[in-house]
Amino acid sequence: MSTPAEIKACCAASYGQDAVALLLGESYHPGGLSLTRTLAERLRLRSGDRVLDVAAGPGATARLLAVDYDVTVDGIDLGESTVERARGAVADAGLAAKVSFHIGDAERIPLPDGVFDAAVCECALCTFPDKACAAAEFARVLKPGGRVGITDVTVARGALPPELTTLAAWVACIADARPLTEYTATLERAGLRTVHTELHDDAIARMIDEIEARLRLLRMTAPERLTEAGVDVDAVLRYITVAKNAVASGILGYALLVAEKPV
Repeated sequence: MSTPAEIKACCAASYGQDAVALLLGESYHPGGLSLTRTLAERLRLRSGDRVLDVAAGPGATARLLAVDYDVTVDGIDLGESTVERARGAVADAGLAAKVSFHIGDAERIPLPDGVFDAAVCECALCTFPDKACAAAEFARVLKPGGRVGITDVTVARGALPPELTTLAAWVACIADARPLTEYTATLERAGLRTVHTELHDDAIARMIDEIEARLRLLRMTAPERLTEAGVDVDAVLRYITVAKNAVASGILGYALLVAEKPV
């Protein structure tokens, strides 16, 4: 069993690798930027709001929110190389006045109390070893009346096959995913009342299919890119098969939820 510190380090390192960008593309979560827009609408973002993007990855969400919703965004991510990439993309897009990135742990967010109108966390809460601590941090940095929007993998408790309980599966947002009711309970204990939920199981099914299609295409057309990125194609395809079966049987799903801090 890996320690929380080891899990965090592994997640940060994995999501900074070329292999992840190669297989996932620009958006590192099911539903892509389309679901990000849905989440923003559910949060009722307004021009001038200050938004926190937790586990921001390469910054696609932060840039979209700044441009499409006229908000300012602070993104945090544990991976130093990931943050550097995100900062570079922001500079290239001319958004440095509206978007900034910080190296930081979701369980110890390096930003002040009560300064954000909203927070987003996409497909990442499931990877945090201490979800209760992360939820408490969400509550701490939000203003009274502020909202947090989360999209994440859901799982039927006790139903995961052994192949989806490994450290690799944790990094892939599966091994420590929880039922939707458990996510809402965790937020409730942190003082955040869930005001909206909706299911997007089709998003995770579609993402798995897209990864498989991209992987098979690269194996045929550019195998050297997979080799350079250190992708074990056969191992990934075996993992995809198990994940697809888990989605088809209802073990794995994907959900969106919005919770509010009391005024």
